Amino acid sequence: MQTPPAILFLCTGNACRSQMAESILRHLGGNSIQSFSAGSHPAGFIHPLAIDAMRQLGFSMKDQRSKSWDEFKDKPIDIVITLCEAAAAQTCPTWVGAPVCVHWPLPDPTYCIGSEAERLNAAIDVANELHDRLERLLKVDLAGCSDVLSDTLAALASS
Repeated sequence: MQTPPAILFLCTGNACRSQMAESILRHLGGNSIQSFSAGSHPAGFIHPLAIDAMRQLGFSMKDQRSKSWDEFKDKPIDIVITLCEAAAAQTCPTWVGAPVCVHWPLPDPTYCIGSEAERLNAAIDVANELHDRLERLLKVDLAGCSDVLSDTLAALASS
């Protein structure tokens, strides 16, 4: 039995965007993919905006927690997707398996200024964008050539 591809989503704090991505991909991919998230400086909690947005969209974050990317240094990873500028600018650990790395810049809804409803809508917008990209990602041959895969993943960030 072949191990499903492993995708690691990175943000600095691993409190919002990367947590939402992990949950969405786990839901969409089921047993066909491994979905993880981590941060270079984990916040130690999942932001309430992420939890509320995911709940409204029908996704579970049960058993998820804020994690350090150090937890994944010895785990084979196929794809690393950074979701914030700070994480993309940092020197990442050397991952086992030499994964394809790509950056999907998305705004941090925790910095949204406004009412609680406006802040929640900002988080839902980011979650919906992640959902759209991840649905398209699951249609890609993840076992394909890494050069082509890298280009395909990068294109998902801009479409």
